[in-house]
Amino acid sequence: MKIGVSSYSFEQLISSGKETQLSVVKIAKEMGFDGIEFTDLHVPDGMTEKEYAMKIREECDRYSLPVISYTIGANLLKLVEMRNDAEVERVCGKLDVAAVLGAPTLRHDAAWGIDGEAGAYTGFDNVLPLLVEGCRKITNYAKTLGIKTMVENHGTFAQDSSRVARIITGVADPNFGALIDIGNFSCADENNAVAVGNLAPFAKHVHAKDFHIKSGNGPDPGDGFFRSRGGNYLRGAIIGHGDVPVYQCVQILKRSGYDGFISVEFEGMEDCLTGIRTGADNLRRYCL
Repeated sequence: MKIGVSSYSFEQLISSGKETQLSVVKIAKEMGFDGIEFTDLHVPDGMTEKEYAMKIREECDRYSLPVISYTIGANLLKLVEMRNDAEVERVCGKLDVAAVLGAPTLRHDAAWGIDGEAGAYTGFDNVLPLLVEGCRKITNYAKTLGIKTMVENHGTFAQDSSRVARIITGVADPNFGALIDIGNFSCADENNAVAVGNLAPFAKHVHAKDFHIKSGNGPDPGDGFFRSRGGNYLRGAIIGHGDVPVYQCVQILKRSGYDGFISVEFEGMEDCLTGIRTGADNLRRYCL
């Protein structure tokens, strides 16, 4: 396995203005990563997204650090009357950006649910055909660019491993699979190791993430914590410092035959450079 890093891990520095998605390429290389992925490009004024993508690609080429994936937000259920054609077209436009970046894969969300009272009565089974249709259209376009597409266990509505698997098997195309985020299953209160085992056959990319987890049967621990779907408290952690069985999950992936990239995705309260560096050191040991 190769160890990459998500640009999202540097968000503390990027959002403060101290660094940019362009400048963190040099930092990632100096940290010894084998590749870098990018999340929703922060395009500077006066530039198009494709122009900025080309700048990033040139910087990555300069440091011999390949772009390993492009990760974007999406919601194939968000449009009126359950029509997702415009969202599919938008995601296909992001595939054009991924091609400029030279990314071999693109992750788009499947769904964030349906807002309002009607959403409570809609149910996953009812919208599954629409999700499958949208994901199939996207991956069919991706094939023309030589890019594989993925959905992630992300967004609570389509976060459970069983739901992700049903989308993937519904599309039934080897060009489409899963970005397995080891930590995100905790947001849906699913056993991380069991969930990783369920999705391992479909893995095309992996995020290594850890959380501090406290029972919801107690007071709010304070700043930095958010609630899981089942009401437990979660806070981003340095890989190896939290409660997610990251080592066990990595070993499950290895036994399944996965030998692609695992990206560090840090979202803790600690200084992000410390969090990324320490987490990467732990992850490298876990992958041995």
